Amino acid sequence: MELFAISGLINGIASLSFGFLVIYKNWRDTINRVFFLLMIGMIVWSFGYWQWLSSAGHDSALFWTRILSVGSTLIPAFYLHWVLLLLGRPKIKRLLVFVYFLAGLFLMFSFSDLFVKDVAPRLSFPFWPQPGLLYHIYLAVVYVSLVTYSLYLLLGTYKTAAADKRGQIFYVVLGSVMGFGGGLTNFFLWYGIPIQPFGNFFVASFPVFFGYAMLKHRLFNSKVAATELLVFTIWIFLLIRAATAQTLTERVVDYGIFVLTVFVGVFLVKSVIKEIEQREKLQALTSELEKANAELKRVDAAKSEFVSIVSHQLRTPLTAVKGYISMLREGSYGVMAPTQRDTLEKVYQSSENLIHLVEDLLNLSRIEEGRITYNFKPVDLAQMTDEVVHDLKTLADLKKLKLVWIKPQALPAAWADPDKIRQVLINFIDNAIKYTEAGSVSVDLRLEGDHLVFRVSDTGVGMDAEEQAGLFKKFVRGEGGRTLYTGGTGLGLYVASIIAEAHHGQISGYSECKGKGSVFTIKIPTEELARGGDIS
Repeated sequence: MELFAISGLINGIASLSFGFLVIYKNWRDTINRVFFLLMIGMIVWSFGYWQWLSSAGHDSALFWTRILSVGSTLIPAFYLHWVLLLLGRPKIKRLLVFVYFLAGLFLMFSFSDLFVKDVAPRLSFPFWPQPGLLYHIYLAVVYVSLVTYSLYLLLGTYKTAAADKRGQIFYVVLGSVMGFGGGLTNFFLWYGIPIQPFGNFFVASFPVFFGYAMLKHRLFNSKVAATELLVFTIWIFLLIRAATAQTLTERVVDYGIFVLTVFVGVFLVKSVIKEIEQREKLQALTSELEKANAELKRVDAAKSEFVSIVSHQLRTPLTAVKGYISMLREGSYGVMAPTQRDTLEKVYQSSENLIHLVEDLLNLSRIEEGRITYNFKPVDLAQMTDEVVHDLKTLADLKKLKLVWIKPQALPAAWADPDKIRQVLINFIDNAIKYTEAGSVSVDLRLEGDHLVFRVSDTGVGMDAEEQAGLFKKFVRGEGGRTLYTGGTGLGLYVASIIAEAHHGQISGYSECKGKGSVFTIKIPTEELARGGDIS
């Protein structure tokens, strides 16, 4: 008998714990408030059960049996209401009004002989309730009907619900079957069937599984729910131990340990909640960053596609313009006056600049899309430099600059893509001429070990340390360069650095300070070194 009484105490403490836990989470939510009322019904029933089986006299046992009946009348009504809210059917007001009205009628007779007639010995129990006339009606109409209807709604929704909702319904159904099924075993002795109410030990699963469903699936955090379950389980155990202590000393010690555990448990739960909140914030930020990064990639891809299309569309007419200008310069359409020739030279240089700009944009597009290819072969770098210097001499003459180049003899061939490396040579010399107002531009090519070193130095605007640090970055130009020449894109040196890397070479730019000119160098391997496989 004492063992069954303790089962009532366990059920009551479990209901009390989970009831306050859920209402503490969000008391403004209607479903949480109805769950709390359901747990109040469980508390009344469970503590009435405990006191009834602990009673030493007839009148006390009868009183607590009737208190128990108040809880058992409320439980099915609150349970149906909670299930309707859980399934998203809160608008069935007429049904709820009828159910609560019916429960109220039975409550009016809870302390009359019509509901619980008396208590009498059953098996090993000295006081077991005997049902009155209304109790039979209550058991069939309220208890069995409402619980069966609620389970019918839960199982019907389970088939079509989303995965997360199905998980929630699963725990509710499991708790309902174990809790109400366990509670039904108490009715056997009410009707003289000699079966012990062992199922009462499963009634605690009613608040536990319901609470877990609310915490895990409605509050979306299983770690917090697991921590709270552990803490409340410890509290329940300690509270039961204190309530059943045999001596005053044991009871004081047990209650002291319980109070201390409550403080530690609250601190533990709060720290876990704080950790989860911080993690959720971090996950939200990570998600936002991933979305922003995806959007940036999309925009960047669209930009690259746009640049590629526009550049291809511009290159063909520009090449035609340059061709016709070249024919005019060569006298294919007749001799021109000196002033006409000077003007035409400026037009020619402008077309050259536009072609270089378009080529830079195309190269950038190929690099970003991974489409740039190289055709390595032996290259006479001295001859190539001679041709580039010849092509750009007119630009230097227009600015009255001295372009110094002494072609070296007997240099080994470089291992390079001729088109790509020519682009680097043009970029170095062209930049030196553009950013030098007076003085000279010197071009040098020499052999250093197994590498050919191409160097261009000038007496131009120079660079400070900050400008030198950003030389080979995309769309970066020095302050002096922007002042003297506004037509650049800041792509030439960036593309040159990519080309140098692909050639297993080195590229550098140096200036002593502003106003002291600059030196740009590219170092690439010879054919012999490349074919020997010793480059890296």
